[in-house]
Parts: sequence; structure tokens; C-alpha cells
Amino acid sequence: MSDAVFRNTEAFSGFSVDDIDRAREFYGDTLGLDVSTENGMLFLHIAGGRDILVYPKPNHTPASCTLLNFPVDDVEAAVDRLAERGVTFERYEGADARGVHRGQGGPPIAWFRDPAGNFLSVLEQPSRS
Repeated sequence: MSDAVFRNTEAFSGFSVDDIDRAREFYGDTLGLDVSTENGMLFLHIAGGRDILVYPKPNHTPASCTLLNFPVDDVEAAVDRLAERGVTFERYEGADARGVHRGQGGPPIAWFRDPAGNFLSVLEQPSRS
């Protein structure tokens, strides 16, 4: 379709939280992302040049699916570092003591939640050389 409306747009993702200040502390301090605020909203500045919008919503309901996946070279090392910073990992059936799940043909992955209850993950994706 030559007249596609969104072909060249730089779309971005967004999700809600119930407390922007707690989200800023979690994403900035705990996870170590570059963050900024503007007009009462939080922006996560992630690698690749696509910011993620985090907006306040008084009647926020946590997402029931994973909103952000953070690829790392070594999932166990990342889980250990995050646990040292107070992150608690979900313990699903089949996960090891750290909360890392292996199986189903996918990469090793561990899920955790932000302060608003949204699901996030850290998953092993070795760097491509």
C-alpha cells in the first residue's frame, strides 16, 4: 500500500502506573534506566532510540501480560544484580530457585513486577557478534 498512513512514523509504546514518583525511582534507580519527566509523565530512554511513555492513571489496573522484556547476555547474573537491588522475581512452576524459567523452547527468562504491578522480564539473549 503506497499511501500507508503509518509507514514512516516513529511509533512508541506506553503503559500506565498508579504512582509516577515510585515508577521514576524504580525504573531509574533500581533498574538503572535513563528517565525523564515531562507534563507529569515519565519517559524511559532505552537503547535503540525509542522512548517508552509511562503515564499516571488513578484507576490503574496492572497489565496481565509482559510489558517490557530486557534482553541480557547472562540472565542469572542479571537476576542476582536485580535481587540485590530489592527486585522480587515471580516463582512459576518449573522455575529454579532464582525464578529463572527454562523450557518451552524459549530462552531462559525471569519475570518480575514494577511497583504498579505491571509484568516485566529479563531474558537471556547473547550478544550478536
